[in-house]
Amino acid sequence: MAEQNQKNHTRWHPVWHFIVYPAVLATIVGASINLYQSNKEDNENLYSAALIFLMSFILLIIAIFARGFAIRVQDRAIRAEENLRFYAITGKLMDSKLTMRQIIALRFAPNNEILDLEHRAIEENLSPSEIKKAIKNWRADNHRI
Repeated sequence: MAEQNQKNHTRWHPVWHFIVYPAVLATIVGASINLYQSNKEDNENLYSAALIFLMSFILLIIAIFARGFAIRVQDRAIRAEENLRFYAITGKLMDSKLTMRQIIALRFAPNNEILDLEHRAIEENLSPSEIKKAIKNWRADNHRI
């Protein structure tokens, strides 16, 4: 695996991002077409078409929430890890003014850069992208998807 840096740190899971999501979207499109045609023809397949569309829509919602819940859990773990790391370095917790997205970006900063970046993030209201670009020696996180 190539060394992680600001340009290549985004992680994609091929099955999830390139198979599951497109398949769910294709199912929604197909179910929508089926429902439209059944409604237009006014036949007895309307009930079945409506159920298929509803199940497709529910599948889409489940896919969105499953991903969202996993990301939220990872975010909480990152916040706890970064607070512990910051506490080990400084003897105090990270400033509560930091946003979750800023903390997530700060996880890539090595110990000798995190204090300065934390202060800059608060004082200059740096975006996560700006924080990542300001990191001189990237600290890889190969566990997050």
